[in-house]
Amino acid sequence: MEKEVAVVRANIYFLEQGVSLLSSISNEEYSFNNGKYFNSGIGRHFRHIIDHYLSFIHYSNNKINYDQRDRDVELEVNRKLAVSTFRSIIESLEKFEITPDLIDRKIKVKSNEGVTDLNSPWSESSVRRELQFLISHTVHHYALIGIILKTMDVYIPENFGKAPSTLKHELRNERIKAS
Repeated sequence: MEKEVAVVRANIYFLEQGVSLLSSISNEEYSFNNGKYFNSGIGRHFRHIIDHYLSFIHYSNNKINYDQRDRDVELEVNRKLAVSTFRSIIESLEKFEITPDLIDRKIKVKSNEGVTDLNSPWSESSVRRELQFLISHTVHHYALIGIILKTMDVYIPENFGKAPSTLKHELRNERIKAS
């Protein structure tokens, strides 16, 4: 059961990274969009991450439709609402009762395959695979958030936006150097 719980803990770890970063920046930095180097401020990226987690948490009938997201614009400009929503998602994941049946449960997932394809087909997946996807998706957007904040001369924690495999690789290299 340890591996099943690890994927949930990893999601919580990255969500907590988001809360930490959000708690360290100003409302102006959160909602800033200069339009010169990027088309959306970091608030839009955080909202996008939240939308995907909410799609996962509220899935029903063994289906997750990532195309039908709320896209609540308030989350793009209200840093405190984003922090509160992240904490709510973390709380939901902490209460997530992992059983072998649940983690490997087959589910259907829908995510747009293209701009002109308005009726994407459902794909086979599992709860575990979607939790893995959420980590990758979140880290990808964190990397973009980090770049945007760096253009604004805002401090970014060293491990923010780094993939789990990169973090493991760097830790392994540190241990080798120390021995």
